Amino acid sequence: MDVFEAVQVRRSVRSYKPTPIPREKLEKILEAARLAPSAMNLQPWHFIVVTDASKREKLAEAPFAKFLKEAPVVIVACGNQRVSPKWYMIDVAIAMQNMVLTATGEGLGTCWVGSFNEREVKEMLKIPEEYRVIALLALGYPRRKLDIQSRILHLVRRRKRLEEIVSYEEYGGKLDSKKK
Repeated sequence: MDVFEAVQVRRSVRSYKPTPIPREKLEKILEAARLAPSAMNLQPWHFIVVTDASKREKLAEAPFAKFLKEAPVVIVACGNQRVSPKWYMIDVAIAMQNMVLTATGEGLGTCWVGSFNEREVKEMLKIPEEYRVIALLALGYPRRKLDIQSRILHLVRRRKRLEEIVSYEEYGGKLDSKKK
């Protein structure tokens, strides 16, 4: 699967099979994060791979995160705010997107989760003070489940057309079809 195809087929998965993720696939996904670009190549990230069921259950206590207990792996993405005070969140987000696309290419599902209590997560996982928890990433083999709410949302709120989100040269500027 090429990268654009991975972008097209990627979905937020909220139901997972209990099948463990092979170590080679997990390491490939983490390697994709390691290779991400960062401001001044500071690489202000640290990723904590959580497979322990009791820890995943604790992470799943946050609103909108119940499915985390189902995912065989939850990756907690952290950014070092002292190393890169202005850019750590963006750099970690880029690395996470690399993981999402690589996981998709490997036949795995993901869901980027922003619902968590940072203080509790930092305490549970012994995360140093200089790191901020940016997001959680559920990772596993998708399980087909009828998710009525999600289907209705995607019917009501479809992806915007390119013309709705892109301007040329200035806000609202249209592409001059005569220029090449």
